Amino acid sequence: MSQTSSPPPRGIALVLAALGALGPFSIDAYLPSFPDIAQSLGATPIEVQQTLTAYLIPFAVMALWHGAISDALGRRRVILVSLVLFGLAAGGCAFATRIEHLWALRALQGISAGAGIVISRAIVRDLFDGPAAHRLMSHIAMMFAFAPAVAPMIGGRLQAWFGWRSVFGFLVVATVILLIACWRLLPETLPLERRQPLYPGYLARTYVKVLSSPVFLCACAALALNFAGFFIYVMSAPEFLMRHLGVAETGFLWLFGPAMAGLMAGSWYSGRLAGKLSLEQTIVRGYVVMACAALANVILNITFPPGLPWSVMPIPLYTFGMSLAMPCLTLLSLEPFPEQRGLAASCQMFLQSIGNGAVAGILAPALWGSTRTLAFGMVSLMLFGATAAWLHRRLTSRRQAA
Repeated sequence: MSQTSSPPPRGIALVLAALGALGPFSIDAYLPSFPDIAQSLGATPIEVQQTLTAYLIPFAVMALWHGAISDALGRRRVILVSLVLFGLAAGGCAFATRIEHLWALRALQGISAGAGIVISRAIVRDLFDGPAAHRLMSHIAMMFAFAPAVAPMIGGRLQAWFGWRSVFGFLVVATVILLIACWRLLPETLPLERRQPLYPGYLARTYVKVLSSPVFLCACAALALNFAGFFIYVMSAPEFLMRHLGVAETGFLWLFGPAMAGLMAGSWYSGRLAGKLSLEQTIVRGYVVMACAALANVILNITFPPGLPWSVMPIPLYTFGMSLAMPCLTLLSLEPFPEQRGLAASCQMFLQSIGNGAVAGILAPALWGSTRTLAFGMVSLMLFGATAAWLHRRLTSRRQAA
């Protein structure tokens, strides 16, 4: 039941954008609180950093199942239950008394946060094909880009006024509001006759089919590597901003404001190109922009000492190019599996989340020692992403020619 001419259900883009934004918001909002959390809980900076890994790894593992469960039980039900669990975990974080408690509760948040991101992508493909799907995916990306931009601002202000526990209290309130909105506005987009079984044999065969597809894996690798080029800055934000650039805990807008403005502008432009350029042509434009941004980032960091604004100037250009290509790569990754979109979206998010976890736990700490190493990290990850996208295009051409 793909519709290409009728408008989407009322409010669906805003609801899907909020669902996709909740996970990134819960990452970025408490970054300014890292020093306070370390002092309050008697933890080291690395132990506090691992609360991100504790979130991202369970997020990745559970992301494998959200889509398959929604393929069997329906999209709406799984989202509502996940929001309840996420809100309860956020409330628990606000009362944590040991860093181990925070690890466990952040893991529970990671388990539940992925449902909104994974299932929102499947819902787009439930509703639309072709340029209409591209436009809706781009509009959603543009709208939820606003959340990561304001998250560290809100978190920084809450930290300055009330301390780190108030950040998680705010997440509880935001989750309750989103739960009410989903209850009232989110329709069920997967009818009973299109649902897939949760039989172990069927799931095993389908997971093997998806995760062994070279075309799928290349598209996912391109998505993950493109994003990692920016995500190393997100995960290094306290070190990058507060130590290297001398920014206060309330000044995280220096990074997240321009970066998310670039992401929103790129998503908007990607939507404008829907139906005018092919997905592949839009992706090429995205990589040209990313390459220019990453090269400029290296040159600026070699030429000048760390400082504002030049140390952050290339980042919004990079996120513009990244978000220009992102909706197209997302749609291409789901294209080979029209009957298992939820499961394929789960596998896509699983692979990206594994990459994000590696960035948070290994790559970002290895690179945040200087602004130069971060710049070289960005350009390297972008080049690997471009190679994966090129391989995807070649494999797709061969399959179509066969």
